[in-house]
Amino acid sequence: MTKGQIEAKISEAVSKFEIEYMGRGPKQIKTIITEDIIVVRLIGFLSPTEKRLAQTKEGIELIKKVRATLFENAKEDLANLIKQVIDVDIAGIYSDVNTVNGEKVIVITLNENLEKKLSQ
Repeated sequence: MTKGQIEAKISEAVSKFEIEYMGRGPKQIKTIITEDIIVVRLIGFLSPTEKRLAQTKEGIELIKKVRATLFENAKEDLANLIKQVIDVDIAGIYSDVNTVNGEKVIVITLNENLEKKLSQ
């Protein structure tokens, strides 16, 4: 598979994960592979209720805490989904959300240079 095809499959896997574990998928998703790092950008992932909550400081903190807890509890499953696509060991998975613009970023670090592996 090409780098673009792998990125698309990772986007599909992350979108499926978001729907199953977080309750809804993003409106847009983009994956970029750079050397031993995969960055997944999700846009439009907040529910209507979360958008209303995000209008206060307390609501933002609550959304971040709930989303972080859900992600931490399920990130091993996400790692397994990604590993099925890339067949490379994952060193770590990290995530953060921006409640102002409804954006989420997932960073996946790998134990080898996937980009180099794909170009061989």
